[in-house]
Amino acid sequence: MVAELSALQQIVNALTGLNGLPVVIVECVVTTIYTYFDTGTALGGFRISFVTDNIQGVMVVGLIILGAITVGVETHVERASVVSSDLLKASLLGWQLLYILPVAIITNDFFLSGFWMRTFASKTDRDLVIGTSIAAISVACILTLVGATGLLAAWSGAWPGDPPMSGSIAFFLLLEQLPAWVVGIILVMTVSLSTAAFDSLQSALVSTGSNDIFRNKLNFWWIRLAVIFVIFPVVVVALKSPSVLQVYLISDLLSASSIPVLAIGLNDKFFWWTGFEVVIGGLGGLMTVFIFGTIYYGNALDGANLMLLEQSLYVDDWSAFGKPSEISTKFHMTVR
Repeated sequence: MVAELSALQQIVNALTGLNGLPVVIVECVVTTIYTYFDTGTALGGFRISFVTDNIQGVMVVGLIILGAITVGVETHVERASVVSSDLLKASLLGWQLLYILPVAIITNDFFLSGFWMRTFASKTDRDLVIGTSIAAISVACILTLVGATGLLAAWSGAWPGDPPMSGSIAFFLLLEQLPAWVVGIILVMTVSLSTAAFDSLQSALVSTGSNDIFRNKLNFWWIRLAVIFVIFPVVVVALKSPSVLQVYLISDLLSASSIPVLAIGLNDKFFWWTGFEVVIGGLGGLMTVFIFGTIYYGNALDGANLMLLEQSLYVDDWSAFGKPSEISTKFHMTVR
């Protein structure tokens, strides 16, 4: 939720130059109203999350098509810029990411309640396989197109911009160079996409709190009220967050430290594996990051900052690679 709101306010600021806070507040209010107040029809309540997911899919396709056409027509890249950037050459970070990103994304997906909601909502296993297969192919195509815009933004001079902007919104910095009417349409699509994603996160949080934490023993409205109060600090943190990527990386670090230990319990041979082992193993994974950072940098402060990803991924050393590596090492030691 923090990453979603942080990205929205940064995009609004990049495309319009305006403060993104009002847009963030309006989105939170609107999604809370139509998600929490079930009208008894398909127009409100939990069911609306599935409806907006379909809208989200249409908006993504529309945004990609519109962006591809307009960028292809309006964006100009000099060959000298491509050669001088060295972005197409092999780098230490590039090879490290072949390991870091799969570990981070796969383990983090275990914690995405929205995925599990749709998994259990499938009528049959066959429907689930078909749906996930279509989604995997679609996401691969979309990520390839969106990822390429980062290169185009750097080569065309749209990124980093003046003042320098985060590389996580390079796609929108590239689109900001387009005609005003295109930017307007893209802004509407972006808000729609963010709204569709945010209501799914709200619904998932309510479902998790009611079912997993309170075991359906607490009135549903108290859970909804608690989530509303949670949104306030979420907005504050989102506005203070320097980078969307850093928010995701912190959550990835937490998931990478706990999911491998949790997955052990899925094996019948480890029937004795309990929540205690999972909690201790997860904390041990985080501790290995701190120990690695302390040894690598030579002081405890930088070791602690490594747990918060203060330098993000874009560093010319082995610190970013060390985080998932240490967690993986701890995982193998735990199993033995």
